[in-house]
Order: sequence, then C-alpha cells, then structure tokens
Amino acid sequence: QVQLVESGGGLVQAGDSLVLSCAASARIFSLDAMGWFRQAPGKEREFVASVRWSGGNQYYSDSVKGRFTVSRDKANSAVYLQMNSLKPEDTAIYFCAASITYSSRENYYTTISGFDYWGQGTQVTVSS
Repeated sequence: QVQLVESGGGLVQAGDSLVLSCAASARIFSLDAMGWFRQAPGKEREFVASVRWSGGNQYYSDSVKGRFTVSRDKANSAVYLQMNSLKPEDTAIYFCAASITYSSRENYYTTISGFDYWGQGTQVTVSS
C-alpha cells in the first residue's frame, strides 16, 4: 500500500513563504500526476495545484495562480508546493494526492475524483 507523507506546514504571517513536500513511501508505477488540495474549516476540499508526471504540465486554481508553484521529482515520486505571498485565506489543511489513472482531459487532474492516493494532510496557518 502506497502512503503519501506531507511535510513543511506551519504557522506564518501574511506575505511569508512556505514550501510543502510530499513523498511516496514506495515507488509509484504508472504515475500520471501528483497534486495538492486543501480544506479550510467548514469548507469542502478544493483543488490547489497539480503536475502531470510525463509532460510536466502544471495546473493551478485561480486563487493561487501566480503565487504558488508546483514541481515534481520523478526519481523519488515526490511533489512540492512553493507558496509565496501567503494570505490568511490560504489557511487550511493541505493534502497531497497521486493519480495512477490516465485521462486526456486536462481538467481531470484538477478534481478530487482524478486522484487515487491521498496523504494525511499538513496544517498551514497564515496570520494577518
């Protein structure tokens, strides 16, 4: 059973930066994408960013575009999220996800149903 382990969360002030990391406990074969979702208190889990494994195409939600950058480490089945200019509304639990399901639809890897493995989450709190 593959496990995804996130790290890098914490408490920061508005305008600060953080880097989240996610590594798989074992090599994931036929990996199509990895990504990040977040869930704020009282809200549904939402897409943040994802990256296609073979071509490296990146996808972002409108709320983080231009501030966050997703990157991958193919050799280690790892994904990172560089978060700059953090805002209080970025406060949430951030979840790493991995997809082993191929789809030609680009928006497939921006949906919860597009991912097969999930991490336990890491808390990011941004104070004003």
